[in-house]
Amino acid sequence: MNLNGIRAIYLFEMNRTRRTLMQSVISPVLSTSLYFIVFGTAIGSRMGEIDGISYGAFIIPGLLMLSLLSESISNASFGIFFPKFSGTIYEVLSAPVSPFEIVAGYVGAAATKSLIIGALILLTARVFVDYSIAHPVWMLAFLLLTALTFSLFGFIIGVWANDFQQLQVIPLMVITPLTFLGGAFYSINMLPEPWHTLTLFNPVVYLINGFRWAFYGVADVHMGLSLGMTLLFLLICLTAVWWIFRTGYRIKP
Repeated sequence: MNLNGIRAIYLFEMNRTRRTLMQSVISPVLSTSLYFIVFGTAIGSRMGEIDGISYGAFIIPGLLMLSLLSESISNASFGIFFPKFSGTIYEVLSAPVSPFEIVAGYVGAAATKSLIIGALILLTARVFVDYSIAHPVWMLAFLLLTALTFSLFGFIIGVWANDFQQLQVIPLMVITPLTFLGGAFYSINMLPEPWHTLTLFNPVVYLINGFRWAFYGVADVHMGLSLGMTLLFLLICLTAVWWIFRTGYRIKP
């Protein structure tokens, strides 16, 4: 394995984050802080508990997942799209690095950025809301799996996109609505039929509920099912990335 090649790609992407610190790190943390102020403090103080949890604490896993999904996809998609857009992707493809090493460098950097943002959001949430983590090991496992899975998904989007507009279509038009409708701000058990059943077809429901269980030990769906759905989507993304390099889809002339 060419560790120097992985390290070079990884450090290049991390340095790009350092150069755009305001956009890459500070902006998503500030945006999430506004949610905590409005929903957690202002509105949450006037709402009752959900499953024995204060509303401000209840929405922390959902808000964290919202930021984690969007940042993982954004970082990974732009990381591979810009070399493809500028033509420097061919230098990477001609270098003595394997497809696995290319993906490890780009996806590893994107996942690292997302984990840093996730940690900062958790620290920021402590300022506004009092919360506890019932299963810290599982919380870290879900955090890592989600960052890795959706960084791979973002890599796929970056390869698929032909322009900057396409780069934003799936995150804005698909992922964000699914997150808001996936129980980020409410329990899906509060929904009447048939909306409750329809919501179970939303894959983000399982991500949010797995994360919420790790925090508070309660969830709308079983933790094992949440973990299984996350691993299934990870496998699908890995298969798609393998197919991209196997066929050269949109990365080779």
